[in-house]
Formats: sequence, structure tokens, C-alpha cells
Amino acid sequence: MAILKVARIGHPVVRQKAKSVDPAVIQTRDFQRFLDDMVETMHEYDGVGVAAPQVHVGLRVAVLEVPGRDGRGGRRGVPLTVLINPVVTPLAKKRLIDTEGCLSIPDLRGMVPRFEKIRLEALGRDGRPYTLTASGFHARVIQHECDHLDGQVYLDRMTDMKTLGFLDETQRFSEGAVPCP
Repeated sequence: MAILKVARIGHPVVRQKAKSVDPAVIQTRDFQRFLDDMVETMHEYDGVGVAAPQVHVGLRVAVLEVPGRDGRGGRRGVPLTVLINPVVTPLAKKRLIDTEGCLSIPDLRGMVPRFEKIRLEALGRDGRPYTLTASGFHARVIQHECDHLDGQVYLDRMTDMKTLGFLDETQRFSEGAVPCP
């Protein structure tokens, strides 16, 4: 396994729409190794998810995971999940506003509205289709990573740029600062 270089905002790959993965390649050694590398990269940078465009690969692939002990994903956390060619459907009109950060936009955080509840349809690591319903933080992480597959970042979703700030400053000057994803 290898730790991959993370593309930062400004690199063209971050803003390009990713291409669908041919299901025939999912079980190949190279693709499986790539998934392992994405997971290792996510862990190395203490992220809760990473999308393929963030590691300079323009494919519709993302991985996410939040250990239950982490605090960012609630008591249960978010299990390791591989999303290949994901499709997200909102299941509620209600949006929740919460803090987000991104490996491609280091050290900054901002308040972002996201659908409270969604349905995810994707192919898993084994190439089989699956569907899951997610709410709260889990839904937020899925939406954040799927945005990357469409060339978007959380800054594009922010409704008030005054909430954008550096993590250390935000934590230092915010009462009851909440750990950021």
C-alpha cells in the first residue's frame, strides 16, 4: 500500500468531473490496490473520506470511514465504505448546517448546508451494487465526497463565506467549538 499525494484546490483535477468506473476493472489487482491506497491515504491525513480526484485520479470512486471513538461521526461512527459510481438521492428536503473541512483545502473550515437524510446507490469494493440510507454526519460525508466526483468542493455549497476560517483560529475564538470533519 502507498500514501497518495493529495491534490489541493487550484489543481485542475479537483474541479473536473470524474468518469464512471467500468465494472469489469473493479476486481483487478491494480484497482483493488488503488482502493487500499485511498484508504491508507485517508487514514494518514486523518480524513473521514477521500475521493479519487483528490488523489489525482479522475474516476467516480470514494472511500469513507469514521471510527466510533473518533467523536466526529457520533458514537457508532461510520463504517469503512467504498463508493464506486455513486448516486445520491435526498430523502428529506430539510438541510442541516454544520462545519466541514477538506483534505484538498487544508486548515480551513466553514459552515455548509447538507441534506439531512439521503439514499446512496453505488457499487461496492466487490463490484456488487448496494443501497443504503444515511442521515446526519454519515449523510454529510457521503454528500461531501460525491461532490468531489462532480468537481465541487464544500466552498461551493457555503451560503455565508463569513463562516470560513482557519481551524486553529476558529477553535481558539469560538465558544464551544465543535471538532470539524
